[in-house]
Amino acid sequence: MDFDAVADELYALRPEEFTAARSSAVAAARTAGDRELAERIGALRKPSLAAWASNLLVRSRPGDVEPLLRLGEGLRHAHHALDRTQLRELSRQQHALIRALSAQARQLAAEAGHPIGEGVQREVENTLHAVLADPEAAEAWASGRLTKPLSAAVGFPAVAQSAVAQSAVTDSAGTQRRPSAATAPSRADREAGERQRRRLAQARREAEAADRELRALKDEAAAAGRAAEEATQQVDRLQRRVTELTEELARTREEHQQARFAERSARERARTADRRVREADRKATTTAAQLERLTASDDR
Repeated sequence: MDFDAVADELYALRPEEFTAARSSAVAAARTAGDRELAERIGALRKPSLAAWASNLLVRSRPGDVEPLLRLGEGLRHAHHALDRTQLRELSRQQHALIRALSAQARQLAAEAGHPIGEGVQREVENTLHAVLADPEAAEAWASGRLTKPLSAAVGFPAVAQSAVAQSAVTDSAGTQRRPSAATAPSRADREAGERQRRRLAQARREAEAADRELRALKDEAAAAGRAAEEATQQVDRLQRRVTELTEELARTREEHQQARFAERSARERARTADRRVREADRKATTTAAQLERLTASDDR
């Protein structure tokens, strides 16, 4: 049993089928003796409706995954380079592609028996915006295993619209003018963008540290689980030994009682025999005396 295969199978299911299928997979892993795999499968969370619809889109339209990922790379590059021309063009592609993909997700969900409303569709769209803004979000979305909708840490639309507004300034003759110094990105804007990038990098480092700590805690919990199981087995062995000794003690007590009864019976028989010996001795003495008297009478 392979974890990735199980996870892909679970997240391809309808939401109402997820929990029962996960429990079945956990039971199968335990039956196979793989406790670590059982724990990993048991830790998989049921996706929300928006996450399920996003996963359904990835699995049903694999050909649309790569174009969105490439668009995200282009947008991030243009955003950091402050390339307004490229941002303006990519922004148009972004809006068109996200509208098309979210509509496809809604249609696929309805065909799968789970129509989604406007609120869930907006969560799907927010997830697609996050895919464009964040490479880690893009990787999570492309895996088809989301458990909840994503949200973008950096908003490209505002940047793109600003670029369009600044680049669209024309003179009365219809000739496009270069942006004035007043409309160029200010030092404060550049510093704010740099602070945002530093905060994002710090958040990613903290997330990685938290993930490492989580893995260490899982390893510790697994070791504690194994120790607890060994202790349980030792308790079972000792309990069986206690039962055996208890039964042996009961048999010994019964034998002891029988031996004491036999002892009392033997002592009683010995006392009876001794009494009878004494009585026979007295009788023999009496008989001897009578015989002696009779013998003496005859001699006279």
